[in-house]
Amino acid sequence: MNEKIAQLQKIIDESSNIVFFGGAGVSTESGIPDFRSVDGLYNQQWKYPPETIISHSFYMHDPVEFYRFYRAKLLPTGFEPNAAHYKLAELEAAGKLKAVVTQNIDGLHQKAGSKVVYELHGSTLRNYCTGCGQFYDDKFIAESENAPDKLPHCTKCGALVKPDVVLYEEGLNDDVIRGAVNAIAAADTLIIGGTSLIVYPAASFVDYFHGKNLVLLNKSATSKDDYADLVIHEPIGQVLSQIKV
Repeated sequence: MNEKIAQLQKIIDESSNIVFFGGAGVSTESGIPDFRSVDGLYNQQWKYPPETIISHSFYMHDPVEFYRFYRAKLLPTGFEPNAAHYKLAELEAAGKLKAVVTQNIDGLHQKAGSKVVYELHGSTLRNYCTGCGQFYDDKFIAESENAPDKLPHCTKCGALVKPDVVLYEEGLNDDVIRGAVNAIAAADTLIIGGTSLIVYPAASFVDYFHGKNLVLLNKSATSKDDYADLVIHEPIGQVLSQIKV
């Protein structure tokens, strides 16, 4: 382990354009459950399968049940950034890390201080009225549980307020895709962390990397392990906390 940490340190020291591509495993160390681990949301009991509830068609068909699940399971209330988030922000401040590309929707990278963050699946911290476009924060969605119909309605026009989160059956934001792909393509080092690389199209973005160093930091094996210059199967916060900037 010490040898691999030293190798990672050397890669970072010699890199000037690092991009980090991360998934749910980055936030699990903050206490936020992921979707596919043994203790993830996909293995918990609910009225419907989670992947069904967080789909566009289900949102349109049964918004009450959608928001009941959403408020209970997806709003990152009370969670704080962990060592991985803070180290990435530190690397960016030092000019080493140029961008974070994340599949997470919790906003913890920004809370830790990261400035350039491409949120492939959106953010629970942003919510917009489907009628007039008025912005609302996550607290507004949480408090909608007290509404007569249990739904978040715009205080201006009365239309339903929808999270700026990419649901199943919805496409990714073109501008976010463009920014993420360009950052990855320009990187000399790509660090992939906390992701199983099985969620598409997001996982396919790493194929745009043609730089010098590919690093995998994930507790379990991924489809890219055989192609990486360095693989560490340990908790990402534990690994990055040992890196000096």
